[in-house]
Amino acid sequence: MKHKHLLAFAIALLVSWQSQAQEQPESIQYAATITEADLKNHLQYLASDELEGRDTGEKGQKLAAKYLADFYKEIGLKGPVEGSFFQPFELARITWGDLFLKVGKQKLTQNEDYVFIGDADMKRKSKTELVFLGLANEENLANINIKDKFVGLWAIGINAGNVVDKVMEKGAEGVIMVTMEGQANFDRLANRYQALTGKGRLGFEKPTKDKPVFLVSSNKMAKLFEQPIDILKEAAKNNPESIPSKKLKFKVEKKKEMVGTENVLGYLEGTDKKEEILVISSHYDHIGINSKGEINNGADDDGSGTVSVLEIAQAFAEAAKEGHRPRRSILFLNVTGEEKGLLGSEYYTDNPVFPLRNTVNNLNIDMVGRIDYEYQDKEFKDYVYVIGSDMLSSQLKTIIEYNNITYTDLILDYRYDAEDDPNRFYYRSDHYNFAKHNIPVAFFFNGVHDDYHQPTDTVDKIEFDLMEKRARLIFYTAWDLANRENRTPVDGSNTR
Repeated sequence: MKHKHLLAFAIALLVSWQSQAQEQPESIQYAATITEADLKNHLQYLASDELEGRDTGEKGQKLAAKYLADFYKEIGLKGPVEGSFFQPFELARITWGDLFLKVGKQKLTQNEDYVFIGDADMKRKSKTELVFLGLANEENLANINIKDKFVGLWAIGINAGNVVDKVMEKGAEGVIMVTMEGQANFDRLANRYQALTGKGRLGFEKPTKDKPVFLVSSNKMAKLFEQPIDILKEAAKNNPESIPSKKLKFKVEKKKEMVGTENVLGYLEGTDKKEEILVISSHYDHIGINSKGEINNGADDDGSGTVSVLEIAQAFAEAAKEGHRPRRSILFLNVTGEEKGLLGSEYYTDNPVFPLRNTVNNLNIDMVGRIDYEYQDKEFKDYVYVIGSDMLSSQLKTIIEYNNITYTDLILDYRYDAEDDPNRFYYRSDHYNFAKHNIPVAFFFNGVHDDYHQPTDTVDKIEFDLMEKRARLIFYTAWDLANRENRTPVDGSNTR
């Protein structure tokens, strides 16, 4: 205990010296308005069957958007989009009328043997060759001729999008790629895409780039090349040319329709630093109804983050009404289309309501209502994962730690900041679209559990007492960031 107090004192001194933080004891009064009861009340509606899983562009997502906007209006926030709380935009819904993939004598089945994530439009079957590249490093690319061929990639724990771009720039015709170990992980992904197949895939309307990309499990990749997995993994690093190529035949037929959706924004104007903006975000969409007709309610993902944003907004609104308006302005941003590829946050950062140069931080809240595998058997479960808080600004991490030690006493777990972490969560939620613009971010997360993207992600499993603590920590951090003299400096980068 003595060491803990010494650490708290040291961090408090550091924050005061580095950032000229002002003592704001009134923040405790407004943090107390964030309660288990209010969080539960919001979530019981947003994660109810009536909203049908809040799938982007569907009825339930529209109902959720109205609920959020009505709440922001009720507590006195402003609609910053020409007086509206909605930032509407359109997405293209893409379906593929005919998908065909055959490697050697093995004909593969969509959403069972592979998941198609690419983009192409070919009216007739095309024949080519599948070569194993493994890692897309310079040595392998120099030794393997991939022009006009399909490429087998071993892309576990790396930025798969960058790898695909690299091999396409070298002239590859398409990609078959492993992004996760084991058949069980792939099966979960395939089940999710099975539910999406009939409805199609949503994304921004872009010209077809003819990038056919197929995801397979590590087990399936080994079967395609008729090699043991351990041999294939080793060859990926050292000698991919030792793996014989295979004949490949494929076809992709594309269809498109347009779908409307919207981000929801609530704005609280600041005082003397009102031109500077703090963004507190969540995604309010989820994955809707699965192929069996079961509703994925998304209580944790990301109902928990969304209702936390609502409660934090109400705490700031109450403070403003009582004469404690923040110095900086705050934008409460609930984005749509996260489950489709971070689309809502991408749209906002490409079409910002407030200049990104004036956006000082983004605090993103995505899944904060549960206890994950790592902590479920531990005696002390009051934790939260904080991701990316020192990637762009070392000071932001210190500010979060100071407020935690001062007010909430949670375990702040940084394991997902590890450079070799295969989950790459830093790149997988909406904060990253702000980070890409060099805006310091912090992502608050409870980790993955068995109900992730399942119909069993329901309100009855939420740990509301722990969620209250997590939401209060984010509020205290936001209060600090909104009221301190200087914004957090950018002294890092998006890579380690």
